[in-house]
Amino acid sequence: MEGNGKYSYWKRAVDSAVFAVLMALPPLGVWLSGRPVTEYMEFPPLTRYVEHAGFSTPLFAALAAVIAAVVSPFVFKVVRANLGGRVRSGSDGCGRGGKAGWMLLSAGIAISAAAWVVAWGRFAVFADFQPYTFTPLWVGYILAVNGIAQIRSGRCVMLSTPGVFAGLFAASAVFWWFFEYLNRFVQNWYYVGIDDFGPWEYFLYATLPFSTVLPAVLGTYEALMTFPRLGAGLDDSVRIRVPRSRLAAVLALAVSAAGLALIGVLPDYLFPLLWVSPLGILVASRSLRGERTVLSDVVSGNWRRVALLALSGLVCGFFWELWNYHSLAKWVYAVPFVGDFKIFEMPVLGYAGYLPFGLECAVVAEMYTGWRAL
Repeated sequence: MEGNGKYSYWKRAVDSAVFAVLMALPPLGVWLSGRPVTEYMEFPPLTRYVEHAGFSTPLFAALAAVIAAVVSPFVFKVVRANLGGRVRSGSDGCGRGGKAGWMLLSAGIAISAAAWVVAWGRFAVFADFQPYTFTPLWVGYILAVNGIAQIRSGRCVMLSTPGVFAGLFAASAVFWWFFEYLNRFVQNWYYVGIDDFGPWEYFLYATLPFSTVLPAVLGTYEALMTFPRLGAGLDDSVRIRVPRSRLAAVLALAVSAAGLALIGVLPDYLFPLLWVSPLGILVASRSLRGERTVLSDVVSGNWRRVALLALSGLVCGFFWELWNYHSLAKWVYAVPFVGDFKIFEMPVLGYAGYLPFGLECAVVAEMYTGWRAL
């Protein structure tokens, strides 16, 4: 059935309809609350109209406890498996693409290093280029992680499926513009150093770096998958068997949709749902259609793919925040209740948002580019 053209067209149409609903939910919530929707549609998005609550120690502690409760069992499982020696031997692609991998890795490191010097150097000779360094930084990173995957496994998406690799860039640009759109309703981040950009200049300036998000996250995932110790013990872990799975999917869909509709109404309290609700809606909608999802393996207790996708989002998040920190054109954060204790510009608890984001990257790539998580 997967090979049926009409079926594939129908799946793509349904997926597009789901994204249309995702787009419609936040303004619908604002409109139903009696507030004007037009202020959320400003472009470029320069106005700051959401006033966020200040830091709260009890809420910081509560959210930190929730994050620790979710993450720590996986960390303990991996550590215990490594200490117990229950780790299979790693892949070694030398002789099966190792030379090409080393070329990609070397080129990637060189490009990122040069772009980093330009981005942070503040040398007068680089002044005209400094606002545009984000893209070459991440092009170099993408080459490097593909090189690592190629060296260690003899395969990387860039060389093995170049059409899919190219498609990731196009899908990524649309994908991150969607999150920029959602951010208008909570205003957790905004950009500085772009005040002189008009609408078209801003669109073109932003779209190019946005196109690197999916290739970076999914390239990181393929590289991490070649290190067995990172996912040790997770392929035989807790089995999640949901009784009345269709009802559970309907409830997950309803709760996620309601949360996304309300982020603009209660931005201080529901801002984490910007990262969680789209994943819930996408996974639940595909589950209701009887399709495999990024969470399907957890039914049998295999959490390896989920954990490494989440880790991939976090790894890229670290480099996003690192390279953003001293760049000329950059983003800064305005996060309610938990905005203190930063690593670079990002509040420390904000890094947890990169965990579901890694899964969302995989879902969108599988839906629209043909990429498949190994």
